[in-house]
Amino acid sequence: MEVRKTDKKKLLYGTGNAAKLDAMRRSLSKLEIEILGLKDMEEKPPAVPEDGNTPLENARQKALAYYEFYKIPVFSCDSGLYFEGLPQELQPGVHVRTVGGKYLTDEEMLAYYSGLAKKYGDLRARYWNAICLVTEKGQICESMGENLASEVFLLTSVPCARVRQKGFPLDSLSVSIQTGKYFYEMGQEQTDRLAIRDGFLDFFRSLDF
Repeated sequence: MEVRKTDKKKLLYGTGNAAKLDAMRRSLSKLEIEILGLKDMEEKPPAVPEDGNTPLENARQKALAYYEFYKIPVFSCDSGLYFEGLPQELQPGVHVRTVGGKYLTDEEMLAYYSGLAKKYGDLRARYWNAICLVTEKGQICESMGENLASEVFLLTSVPCARVRQKGFPLDSLSVSIQTGKYFYEMGQEQTDRLAIRDGFLDFFRSLDF
């Protein structure tokens, strides 16, 4: 008689952002993985510099630092926001929340990015996402493939009237090109498909998780 293994593999997701943790749990719900967040750990996480030039460099920095500290399998992700047609000096890249050396609050982010859209018109935008996993043996598996990127969407100057979700302030300015709806006007599954698609699921499946 075959005995089915029921214990889920535990992985630490190197983030303290509850919204990102929930989104990743939804994305990987088909796999036998229990995802822990930094707030689930007894020890307070170390401060980790995120001074890379690309999402992958930042994801790697975080994953390695958390692995060295907690000594358990851990993965970290990072994103960069890029606009079509804007000059390089206006591309947020990995510094979505930092403008002119200042770390922006949610309200300041909305004011800044809605101002860009007002000046240049609705902006065609895309998030490029990266992931780095450090296994129990210290091996590094990582990707910043096209399948991890979001779909192209519009960033507009007029915010959605609905209440913002903490952790994703720019979703109130983001509009799906396919549906013409704000991200906040769509169901959670539709929003996940636009922002995450199946790239993270495919990444872990390729590792036999």
